[in-house]
Amino acid sequence: MSTTILLVDDSRASRMLCSSVIKSLRSDLVILEAGDGEAALAVLETHTPDLAVLDMNMPGMSGLELAERIRGTQPDMKLALLTANVQEAIQRRAAALGVRFFRKPISETVIADVLGLLD
Repeated sequence: MSTTILLVDDSRASRMLCSSVIKSLRSDLVILEAGDGEAALAVLETHTPDLAVLDMNMPGMSGLELAERIRGTQPDMKLALLTANVQEAIQRRAAALGVRFFRKPISETVIADVLGLLD
C-alpha cells in the first residue's frame, strides 16, 4: 500500500515546489493537492492520506480551521502546518491540535523534516 500526502496551499507555486521537493526525496509517495480547505475536505471524502501538509493563510478556511475539521473525522492522520506565519499563538494552537509546525520557506531540509512525520 502506498503512502499518500495531501498538500493544501492556495498558492499553486508553493504546491508545485513542495511536490517537487517531496518527489526528489521520496519518489514512492503519492501526492494529492488542494487549493483551499473546502477542496481538501472534498479530497478527504474519497482518500485517506497518511499526512496532510497545510498552509495557514488561505481564503475561506485557515490551515488550523481545516486541521480542526480533519481531527473531527480522521483523528489519527498526521498533520503538518507549513507556513510563513510564525506567530506564537498559531504555534500554540497547532500544538494543542497535535499539528506539527514547520516554517516556510519551502526547502529540502524543511520538507525532509515534514516527511520525518511518516517514520
